[in-house]
Amino acid sequence: MPGSVTIGHTEAVTAVEHADAERLAVLLDEMGHLLAMGGPNRLTDAQVSALCGGEERNRDEFARWCRGMAAHLHEKH
Repeated sequence: MPGSVTIGHTEAVTAVEHADAERLAVLLDEMGHLLAMGGPNRLTDAQVSALCGGEERNRDEFARWCRGMAAHLHEKH
């Protein structure tokens, strides 16, 4: 599929269409921003925990991961 992103390991692979990959990249970039910022619009610790499936995660690491994945998706299309 031209303009798609493929996600997977060695077995099952998921292809994401270009428009969806772009939307996902924007969402991840904004999530990284909301994690890193201060003030009333910042995601709460409870929200971060919920996004991480209840696991304790370092907010800064999660913000970097979100922005890194966004950049990776932007590069691939």
